[in-house]
Amino acid sequence: MTDLAWISSAISVARPQAMGALLRYFRDLDTAEEAFQDACLRALKNWPQNGPPRDPAAWLIFVGRNSGIDAVRKRAKQAPMPEEDQISDLEDAESDIAERLDGAHYRDDILRLLFICCHPDLPPTQQIAVALRIVSGLTVKQIARAFLVGESAMEQRITRAKARIAEAGVPFETPGAVERSERLAAVAAMVYLIFNEGYSTNSGEAPARAPLCEEAIRLARLLLRLFQTEPEIMGLAALLLLQHARAPARFDADGEIVLLEDQDRGLWSRKMIDEGLALVDKALRHRKPGPYQVQAAIAALHARAEKAEDTDWVEIDLLYGLLEQMQPSPVVTLNRAVAVSKVRGPAEALAMIEPLEQRLSGYFHFFGLKGGLLMQLDRGEEARVAFDRAIALANTAAEAAHIRMHIDRLMKDGAVRGPARTAK
Repeated sequence: MTDLAWISSAISVARPQAMGALLRYFRDLDTAEEAFQDACLRALKNWPQNGPPRDPAAWLIFVGRNSGIDAVRKRAKQAPMPEEDQISDLEDAESDIAERLDGAHYRDDILRLLFICCHPDLPPTQQIAVALRIVSGLTVKQIARAFLVGESAMEQRITRAKARIAEAGVPFETPGAVERSERLAAVAAMVYLIFNEGYSTNSGEAPARAPLCEEAIRLARLLLRLFQTEPEIMGLAALLLLQHARAPARFDADGEIVLLEDQDRGLWSRKMIDEGLALVDKALRHRKPGPYQVQAAIAALHARAEKAEDTDWVEIDLLYGLLEQMQPSPVVTLNRAVAVSKVRGPAEALAMIEPLEQRLSGYFHFFGLKGGLLMQLDRGEEARVAFDRAIALANTAAEAAHIRMHIDRLMKDGAVRGPARTAK
């Protein structure tokens, strides 16, 4: 990994801790963001020359705090920030901050930041979008992809959200118990989307992006500590654990995607699976089902199957049907179609997803599944058109390579004729 790639990854992982601490210190969102950005610029200059700090988060907090103080002083026409060589040797200060990062004072910084972003003055979609941008540092393009909307629309949504936070005079304190409960759904959704951003990657990016999944799991565990009897938070934590447990088996040695049914289940993390299954069972005993619990129950059925052929697809179909009632979405129906294809065949699954094409016209997975179902039905020419469209919409090289494998199989079997058609 190049120095630049490592620095980018380290900053991404450290961002929530650093932003949370800087916000607590300055009690102003714009000042905290500016201080963090300045610290990142100094990291890009300093780390390649002097080597990585022992604790990137502590380094960024210390330098960002100095930068923010300097900005305040400049506005007050006071003394400037010390020279670079005076702050480059941060060993003593960095060690002091690093020792406190796991203490009670810093432990709640990220949650404080989450709850501020998810203030009830903001509509839910704006709460989640601004939290993704500020807490995890995802780009507008990445957030737009998670919401299946255009970049310009998402940019406007984030800008409006930040303006409303400023106008509302949101108190920069950790909310009390009642307020935390009211904001919990938005915070949980934001944590889930952070996980998905880390999970939706290719093998080459996996080492750099995996920390996003780990950060989401850490945040879910923190939420569970605050809301120990809330079954939906148990379900959220279980879902993330069960999904991330499969990470070592998701790509082969060549970096190609390995489908769930073809994965080496011996590579799955048994420790994560056991923790996830225990949380699923505990959540379901509360008899207050919610979307995260249902998704976790689906993941648990996959985790409990020793072999792919042991998977209880009938129960998975039923659970997706319940999820459709709780949280109607074309993506949920698309996922259910996979179970339907296993239980009642590809023709019925194809009939389920065809009405979704207009709404999912920019969604890679729709055309990947459609092509796969058409291929099973020996409709090779139509499958090739769907696969071409999927390649055009692929978010990663691994996704595109996986689809090309299907096209190569169609060509080998003589199911399609003539040159490849490029999807527009």
